Amino acid sequence: MSPTTLPAGPEHGHVTFLGAGPGDPGLLTLRAVEALAHADVLVAEHEVLDVVRLHARQGVAEVHTDADAPADASGAAGPAAKAHPGTGTPQLTVIDGSSTTVGGPASRDAAHLVMEAARGGRRVVRAVSGDPGLDAYAAEEMLACAAAGVPFEVVPGVATAVGVPAYAGVPLRDAHGTDVRFVDARTASDRCWTEVGASDGTVVVSTTLDQVAAAAGELVTAGRKPDTPLTVTVAGTTTRQRTWTATLGTIAQTLKQAKVLPSPEGGRPVIAVVGERFAVARREELSWFENKPLFGWKVLVPRTKEQAASLSDQLRSYGAVPHEVPTIAVEPPRTPQQMERAVKGLVTGRYEWIAFTSVNAVRAVREKFEEYGLDARAFAGIKVAAVGEQTAKALIAFGVKPDLVPSGEQSAAGLLEDWPPYDPVFDPIDRVFLPRADIATETLVAGLIELGWEVDDVTAYRTVRASPPPAETREAIKGGGFDAVLFTSSSTVRNLVGIAGKPHNVTVIACIGPATAKTAEEHGLRVDVMAPEPSVHKLAEALADFGRRRRAAALEAGDPVTRPSERRPGARRRRSTT
Repeated sequence: MSPTTLPAGPEHGHVTFLGAGPGDPGLLTLRAVEALAHADVLVAEHEVLDVVRLHARQGVAEVHTDADAPADASGAAGPAAKAHPGTGTPQLTVIDGSSTTVGGPASRDAAHLVMEAARGGRRVVRAVSGDPGLDAYAAEEMLACAAAGVPFEVVPGVATAVGVPAYAGVPLRDAHGTDVRFVDARTASDRCWTEVGASDGTVVVSTTLDQVAAAAGELVTAGRKPDTPLTVTVAGTTTRQRTWTATLGTIAQTLKQAKVLPSPEGGRPVIAVVGERFAVARREELSWFENKPLFGWKVLVPRTKEQAASLSDQLRSYGAVPHEVPTIAVEPPRTPQQMERAVKGLVTGRYEWIAFTSVNAVRAVREKFEEYGLDARAFAGIKVAAVGEQTAKALIAFGVKPDLVPSGEQSAAGLLEDWPPYDPVFDPIDRVFLPRADIATETLVAGLIELGWEVDDVTAYRTVRASPPPAETREAIKGGGFDAVLFTSSSTVRNLVGIAGKPHNVTVIACIGPATAKTAEEHGLRVDVMAPEPSVHKLAEALADFGRRRRAAALEAGDPVTRPSERRPGARRRRSTT
């Protein structure tokens, strides 16, 4: 049942207390995703909203419960109200940009915020970091809802104290059943420290970056040995995660040498794991997340937004942080009559084949079909070819299974390798419909003619240079703020340099093939990575292999593992092309 057809709730609405997990949006439960899809209002701290809004429906309202809400267009702080207690009048900000006041001064704490948001039968999701059962204030808010007669439910989430060690490669228990204690250093009493200090089990401490050393001192005072190992993880389960390994006695010096203290970010929450034996000792073997080949790399993906989506997902699986910058905009042809005649020819039996050389070509034909009230059934009796896997997937999503996809190289040349020659006995029609971009090469047309086919080469869409990205992105490109950039065609090279400038010399340059690499070199770029075959996914794999070898070389040399953007500005880069 869609959100728009759900029955209206009671006068007081309904509240779902939802655990958003420790930071990775992929850790949300299926029940959480379902609740978010039906929510009318989201109530959360800003960093939690960043996680849950990915699964919220369009038009959902947002209520920030902290003072760190993003600024509006004028630069003023966004609508916010601090929780327990707070100041100011909270506002309800809708995604379309409008805002309305929710309540008055009496709504200053989060419990009142939640109940005010639920008025009028609205479905409210109150999202908290980690798990609601371990949140310091969620129980108070639930009691307030119960007292006011506001119905609520609880959707558990991955607890931060459990999820962060798992991502840091620090198991909390071994086969011997190690005792595990959880301590919130911000509220722990002397008695609590004494109890955990007397134990030889694993201790998971929730604290802040600037209080880690103090928490370690408490444990030593309570009886733990200064040489007890521990790990400290900041920004756990996100691509900003970083973990330090030390002992209770050396953690202050370790953080000082790492230049993380003193710092304006000293108040950032961290998870420290203290373990006598197994927990910390096996981290080097079990650190799966931070050991991903592109962990933390900021990778520039200069493609259209639609084309970049699957590539960005693949980069995230390697631990990278993709940043999509459209360099090409797709627009309809200036004269649509040629395309209209070709589509009509499909219906009247003019063509034996139709060949799609891009996802954009599939989209252009699909849009023209919808304009005429046609669907995939119009392809009946026509053979369909796709230049590669992504184009084939777009066709399948349209309801069309291609008859021909290259068995080898996914390109026009690869398509020609498998394309059958025209045979007047078996082919009643000798014509091919080829919907393409206005700047497409003639390789496929010439090859089909050589095979005996007549070709209607039709401009289905135009590719034009996109608008320049924001100034901040342009500065990052030219100043070395990106670790790598993926070039998937010569046009992406020319257009990126044209709208944003040339990438810095520390940025790893990865190209999809020799032609793209040649264009990059003509623009003064040193190519580090080249895909073994012209496929965007093979290109991402090649970049991951580059990162993996780079990491292994640093470890073998005894050097710290750093990202390319962390190199000293102006440092020379060794050429390493795959």
